[in-house]
Amino acid sequence: MKTTLVHLLRCVGYALRSIFLGLPLTLALSACTVGPDYHRPSSAVSATFKELKGWKAAQPKDDALSTHWWELFEDPYLNGLVTQVNLNNQSLAQAEAQFRQAQALVQGARAAYFPTATATATTNRFRAATGQSVAVSGVRSLFGTALSIAWEPDLWGNVRRQVEANQATAQASFATLQALRLSTQATLVQSYFQLRALDAQKKILDDTVATYSKTLQITQNRYAVGVSAKSELVQAQTQVQSIQAQGIHLGVQRAQLEHAIALLLGKTPSELSIPFAPLASVLPEIPVLMPSQLLERRPDIAATERQVAAANAKIGVAKAAYFPTVNLSASNGYQSGTLSNLISSAARYWAIGPAAFALPLFDGGAKGAQMSDSIAAFDASVAAYRLAVLTGFQEVEDNLAALNILQQEAVVQQQAVASAAEALKLTSNQFQAGTVSYLNVMTAQVVALDNQKAALAVFSQRLDAAVMLIKALGGGWTTAQLPSADKVGGEAKWSQFLPIPLR
Repeated sequence: MKTTLVHLLRCVGYALRSIFLGLPLTLALSACTVGPDYHRPSSAVSATFKELKGWKAAQPKDDALSTHWWELFEDPYLNGLVTQVNLNNQSLAQAEAQFRQAQALVQGARAAYFPTATATATTNRFRAATGQSVAVSGVRSLFGTALSIAWEPDLWGNVRRQVEANQATAQASFATLQALRLSTQATLVQSYFQLRALDAQKKILDDTVATYSKTLQITQNRYAVGVSAKSELVQAQTQVQSIQAQGIHLGVQRAQLEHAIALLLGKTPSELSIPFAPLASVLPEIPVLMPSQLLERRPDIAATERQVAAANAKIGVAKAAYFPTVNLSASNGYQSGTLSNLISSAARYWAIGPAAFALPLFDGGAKGAQMSDSIAAFDASVAAYRLAVLTGFQEVEDNLAALNILQQEAVVQQQAVASAAEALKLTSNQFQAGTVSYLNVMTAQVVALDNQKAALAVFSQRLDAAVMLIKALGGGWTTAQLPSADKVGGEAKWSQFLPIPLR
């Protein structure tokens, strides 16, 4: 209470000094804004990424991703899909509407800076009480009209802090929209790569069926002349049918991925049909930021930081409730006993006031509870911000490690593919020469197919990790794209100031 009183006296002194020196009163009022001024919370930032060792830098060197980062994979069909996501995705449309809602809240908070004006028209028909001394007895009429103005000066910054909180919330909403856009784009790209990986796997299985069918034909010929046993023929038939079944089963996963992509595009599944094509995307060289730059490049981190700023401003709103309020009003109108004489100089009246000064004394601890709530909300938002920063660093490190390790695995796996193909070729020649049984061929064929599928899976995982790394690095977004506090509320339309709605 002592601190509040000292602040009150200091602000009164500022106001009197401004009036005496002829300075704008707004200068004094700005100095009277209660509550803590905002400073971005500190967070743990390492000097470099742990998993960056051995990372191949992008050429030509560039420390920033393009906002059209998906074009790095050099897939024209994918580029067209992402364009449709940006235009038609309904989650993005919802987030964009929520941002416009946050802008409207900023404009609504700014309206409290201004006085309110009200026009009234009244009519009254009455009779004075018996025995009352009146100039005109009997039933009388009284008509009136008035224009009233009321204003509550923002002496302690309650409105300013609320505007500040709403501006930060709107900025957080904008950053959340960008984070959702990046996440939706990444989900689409990942789903597309998974679908193309299934197409590539289907091609491997189809080629395998063709190869196994040739082996089956050889086995049938050998069985016809009595060289091979019937068990070998049945085994060869089973192997062909098994691979055919695997190829058919891939259609289930492909259909589900195609439907998921349609949803991301804002379409029904019947409106989208992605043609079969091999996995032709390339692994891009991704420019990696310094850890200190990550805080400026991830929209989700920017959103949590702006939420901290909003929570900080709300502490000022809660603190301003402890200070007295001043309400000023004035009115001008006409009043007459006859409607025809209403608008005349004789019927005119005016009034300045009432002016009210209200000092809160006791409310059962409501203001204290509100203050505690706002401080706790601020502490929670700070923890959420620091967690978002740590999570961002983890995601970058995870995918740097994945790409480095998968690159090493891909080299060894390609060697295994080549070795398995050579072993299958040798075993097939031995089988045709009659020196080994068909069981040896089957074993070599299974090993060769498994290694082909494993190599494809590794490449698919590398594409997925590349997408996740780009997302973890912010996808080319920067805090420079965040609207400033003055502009985040948008432009107020003239129709908003009309006393009637136009829509």
